[in-house]
Amino acid sequence: MSTCTSASRHFAEPLAGTAPTARTWLLLEQPGPWGVRALTSSHLDPVLGRALEAAAEGTGVRVALIRRPGRHADCRDVRERQVYVAHTVPGNAWLREATTTDPGTLLDLDFTALGMGDHRTFDAVLGGRPHIGDPLAFICTNGKRDRCCALLGRPLAAELSASGVRGTWEVTHLGGHRFSPTLLVLPFGYVYGRAEAQHVKEVLRGVREGRIVTEGCRGASAWERPGQAAELAVRAATGEEASDALAVIRTEGAAPHWDVTVAHADGRRWSVAVAQGASLPPRQESCGSALGSPARMDVVAVRELFPAVLAG
Repeated sequence: MSTCTSASRHFAEPLAGTAPTARTWLLLEQPGPWGVRALTSSHLDPVLGRALEAAAEGTGVRVALIRRPGRHADCRDVRERQVYVAHTVPGNAWLREATTTDPGTLLDLDFTALGMGDHRTFDAVLGGRPHIGDPLAFICTNGKRDRCCALLGRPLAAELSASGVRGTWEVTHLGGHRFSPTLLVLPFGYVYGRAEAQHVKEVLRGVREGRIVTEGCRGASAWERPGQAAELAVRAATGEEASDALAVIRTEGAAPHWDVTVAHADGRRWSVAVAQGASLPPRQESCGSALGSPARMDVVAVRELFPAVLAG
């Protein structure tokens, strides 16, 4: 049986530059079933879900629902929910957590401030505190959006949880169904595709050590997609692994060509030429969709900018 995932693997579709974009992630626990648009088609009050979507729009905050791995009883009585918020921009990356008995209080948050990396309202409204445990792995398992996410994501989440990987959660949507299983890793905000349990464990080990594993990486969600591809290309060219070493500081141009400037914390800079191409031959972007040619980000050149170039 052909699926969007099997076609993507068969054609070796590149992963870089395909991650969802979000400077800040706001993740709310919601057990039970999820629909296609989980914020408004789950046991969360749909009025609240729509209000959260509206509050986050244009702020750089992405809201998603999460649940523990395993069987999901159709239970509407949820007394206490876990909440995480993470800002993923290098130099000011943080991960905070809280619990709440009233998810409606999330509307009291300053979403614009959260998107800019200011967590004070999260702390004040929800009693937020730094997350000091293991890094978190959020695996997309929402089969109502695409069957591959359930068929491939849920077994991966269950396997990781059963093997003792603390911090494993299911999440509603990370985009790129054809790259399932997909996962988001916090606190650094890198997204991965075609994940397997051992690889996820290596990724999480890297996070604990302050390293970024680039194998299977779709990109850092802090950047737009050309920047995601450019940053990964600089890591590949230099062998840089440190989580906070690189930042995308400028993106010039528009589809299908961009010039992206990537800066190192030590002052070095690179100019990366990125071109948007079409994935051929045509394939499904999602199971059940018509054949299409998904956009891909191709790095054309990586050039280090030396002081004389910078001055000019």
